[in-house]
Amino acid sequence: MMKLSQKLMISVLGASLLMPTIANAEEAQPTAVTKAADLRANLDYLLSEHFTLAVAAMTTAYDGSKDADAAFKALDQNAVDMEPAIASVYGDKGAVEFERIFREHNNYTDDFVKATKENDKEAMAEVDKEVNQFVNEFAKFLSTATEGKLPEDAAKEALRVHEDQVKETFEDYVAGDYEAAAKTYREGYQQMFAISKALSNAIVTQMPDKFDNTKVDIAAEHFALATMGMEKGFNGSKDYDYVSWLENANTADFKAAIGSVYGDEGAAQFEKIWEGDHINAQAELVSAQVKGDEAGEKAAKDKLHKFAQEFGTFLGTATDGNLPTAEAQAAIKAHEDTVIKTFEEYASGDYAGSYDTYREGYKLMFGVGQALGEAIVKQNPDKFAETAMPTAMPKTGMGGASESTMNSLTAVYIALGSLAVLTAGVILRKKPVSK
Repeated sequence: MMKLSQKLMISVLGASLLMPTIANAEEAQPTAVTKAADLRANLDYLLSEHFTLAVAAMTTAYDGSKDADAAFKALDQNAVDMEPAIASVYGDKGAVEFERIFREHNNYTDDFVKATKENDKEAMAEVDKEVNQFVNEFAKFLSTATEGKLPEDAAKEALRVHEDQVKETFEDYVAGDYEAAAKTYREGYQQMFAISKALSNAIVTQMPDKFDNTKVDIAAEHFALATMGMEKGFNGSKDYDYVSWLENANTADFKAAIGSVYGDEGAAQFEKIWEGDHINAQAELVSAQVKGDEAGEKAAKDKLHKFAQEFGTFLGTATDGNLPTAEAQAAIKAHEDTVIKTFEEYASGDYAGSYDTYREGYKLMFGVGQALGEAIVKQNPDKFAETAMPTAMPKTGMGGASESTMNSLTAVYIALGSLAVLTAGVILRKKPVSK
């Protein structure tokens, strides 16, 4: 298996656990590492990150937060970073057209925020019109590029759902309905994986030889939600309790995913480690930072590093060494270090640095997810035999990911990806509390 440190730079945890198999190869074993898997992981990472940054850009701009410009620049860079992935499949010309359409629509977020703050109904209607034009144009591009393997109507429906979820999350936030905003945020985040799944499957179906006739069925929310929670706690945001709810929901999903592979006992062991020196320590770090308690900050960081050792040991043991304990520990420590760095840069006012680190940490989680997925597949090859590739675009949420193609590996990958979002904490902020 490829070294975990290398995987961390290739793929991402918050996408979906990839479990392709090699077609027409009698001796081939199930694996989570193929060309098709890499395509799916890259699209999962970039598209799901787009959602988190779009919401961040809108809410910070509405609040007039000091990090608003950094949030929008990160959103714009996310669009730019998609070009190489598209170029690898459709060439430079196709990539340029993809970037033009996709990057331009990011401007609508800023326009809608301004119209909302000014309560300009006419301007809001104009933005809605522009969004509809984007949905139609982008759906046509995707359908044409995939030679109809991704039907235009299906792409249009999925994109419309995405745009509505971004808008609804923002409007609920503006209205102060933080519970609704949290729920819609989670649904919208998961929808991006459904879009990625449909697009990657269409591309692989269109060009089977380019992807060695492999299939994908793959799980970064925790990182984003954790960072979000820490930053909101630091700022004393009114919606902080609902970010905590999101993180708890993510933990429950992760526990269920672990249980689907390792049973109730394994799930219980996971929960004990996860809740102890991990989630609680993040809150303690925030509290110490606000109070200027250096000893408290050090104690919280020590707990997070202890968690990395314990959770790495758990993963190494659970996978029978298919994911080596030392490599798992190093990967989890790297994750915790990016969480800490993202938060500390934010707290110090280095917003550009905070968003850069957020993006690094978010991507890191997908690498962890793919490495863990590969270990689980190797450990349980019979459990992850080939499944049929879906042919229809999921309509809402995770859509088809919950149908016959959904399995334990997918569940683990999604849960890990969600973990990335929750930890990042770059979304929905208010004014900072006084220290």
